[in-house]
Amino acid sequence: MATLDFYYDFSSPYGYFAATRISVLAATHGRGVNWRPILLGAVFKVTGSGPLPSLPLKGPYGLKDMARTARFLGIPYNFPEPFPIPTQAPARIVYWLAVTAPEKVEPATLALYRAYFVDGRNIADPEVAADMVAGLGVDRVAALAATNDQAMKDRLRNETQAAIDRGVFGSPTVFVGEEQFWGVDRFDQIERWLREGGF
Repeated sequence: MATLDFYYDFSSPYGYFAATRISVLAATHGRGVNWRPILLGAVFKVTGSGPLPSLPLKGPYGLKDMARTARFLGIPYNFPEPFPIPTQAPARIVYWLAVTAPEKVEPATLALYRAYFVDGRNIADPEVAADMVAGLGVDRVAALAATNDQAMKDRLRNETQAAIDRGVFGSPTVFVGEEQFWGVDRFDQIERWLREGGF
């Protein structure tokens, strides 16, 4: 089955919103999802940008838009503190699950996102991130170890660089084949692209 490549950062509210919707969108059109967490900090070094709330003019608007988008989509959301956070720990856990228990990747991603953007848990802390996936029946000790595993460090670094090389500059980004869509507000376009085979 053809898949959608879904790039996201765990510190991205819009990535969170997209993560709650991507599987249904894909399944409706007979597609799967490749869940690919990345580090936006590395992306920002290339683009010269930064976290949306920190940007002049865009910041205040972005904060309002995040809350409005959550209400529009009917998704639970609370702007977390601190924000943003480094997301190596949850991303490494997801890539570890991709190897050891791929069926847990989506529920783990959603659990980690909810922990941060609903419950205000700081998933940058490896202990907290491991707690969140342990609730899914994942071995907590092994998940915690994955956050400091060199193979997972390398995997995340390589995935992030591959995303940059592919042209990913923000979260969420979805690829249908080689067609790139940025933002949860492009989901209607993705749906039509999948339905019509392009336009």
